[in-house]
Amino acid sequence: MIATGTLYIISAPSGAGKTSLVKALLVQDKLVRVSVSDTTRPMREGEKDGVDYNFVSMEVFDRQIGGDIYLEYANVFTNKYGTSRKWVDAQLQQGTDVILEIDWQGAQQVRGFVPSAVSIFILPPSREELRSRLQGRGTDLQAVVDHRMENAVGEIEHYAEFEYLIINDDFDVALVDLLAVFKAQRLCRKVQQQKHQALLEKLCIEL
Repeated sequence: MIATGTLYIISAPSGAGKTSLVKALLVQDKLVRVSVSDTTRPMREGEKDGVDYNFVSMEVFDRQIGGDIYLEYANVFTNKYGTSRKWVDAQLQQGTDVILEIDWQGAQQVRGFVPSAVSIFILPPSREELRSRLQGRGTDLQAVVDHRMENAVGEIEHYAEFEYLIINDDFDVALVDLLAVFKAQRLCRKVQQQKHQALLEKLCIEL
């Protein structure tokens, strides 16, 4: 029997290191895939359409909202981001674990459709370090950095809505912590029962 995959929600304020941690996780964990979101924001240097995001126009995005295409969608800094419901469902039914890199607003929407989703929130070690990381990117104007810092506190206040909290102070330590969440989830009774149903039935047969 193929066990149904687990849906993971990973959220963080901009600059907390979420994207870097997820990329490192994928190198070590081959049993999980990241959902590629649709977005209306411009493509950044080095990004690839269909790999980092599906880059679409505002008109196309709004039309797909009307067609109930998205599992979740949100407005973030004047742009829109959305997750394909059909793609996620297909992956989970095949037994593949799926990560959604979304903000707390998207996480709230997804929980409404998939209450079993496992949610993880990544935090910076301090506000000072968060600002330093945002400025160190060199990809955004100072006004954008300031705006994201203004929103960071509001985003962080939603940490209590998530099951797991990871402090990204030391990257290697944070990665080990993130890997541990995935390992533990695969060992929980519900998942193991699906995966090893035949074995469990044999072990429970009276001799």
